[in-house]
Amino acid sequence: MTLDQYRSVADRLLGPWVHAAAKIGLSPDQVSVLAFGAAVAAAGAFAVGEPVFYIAGAVLVLLNGWLDIVDGALARHLEVSSDGGDLLDHVLDRYADIAVIAGFTIGIEAYALGFAAVTGVLMTSYMGTQIQAVGIGREYGGLLGRADRLALMGIVGVVAAVYSAPIVVGLNVVGLLLALFAAVGHLTAVQRFLGAWRDL
Repeated sequence: MTLDQYRSVADRLLGPWVHAAAKIGLSPDQVSVLAFGAAVAAAGAFAVGEPVFYIAGAVLVLLNGWLDIVDGALARHLEVSSDGGDLLDHVLDRYADIAVIAGFTIGIEAYALGFAAVTGVLMTSYMGTQIQAVGIGREYGGLLGRADRLALMGIVGVVAAVYSAPIVVGLNVVGLLLALFAAVGHLTAVQRFLGAWRDL
């Protein structure tokens, strides 16, 4: 399961956003910063843990995901793609992941589970870049890509706004999301490591 394979479909919907950004003079790096700002705002909303804030957080986290696609498309449109822009985008994506997961964690006060979730997500991303660093190529494989995680965050934000009671072993829908990120994140990191090890 990964939405990243449908990125080409999203690219076809980006035209108006890219042209609007170019028209008002935004650079790809500025769009990346705006995307990060949306993630931080989403984290703050999720940390409050109230229905209306869960809805706001869901909208903001999906905006983060969309702007994260726009920045690359804008760079290609303006023909200003650079290693620096790619580095900034990846760094801000990781900080955005940390912020949003932290917001969910604070909202339900499940700190150990939040720690497991954020380390799982970070190890997944780390393994992808580390595999590239040893010359095998960038690895995007796994059960949940970033697009999947953002979609799930948005969906869970909406669900949590209308139903926040415990579902399984005392965990509500947000707790279950964190548990999923923890389990799948570390499993994906191991999967990527073993695949790369075989290719060395």
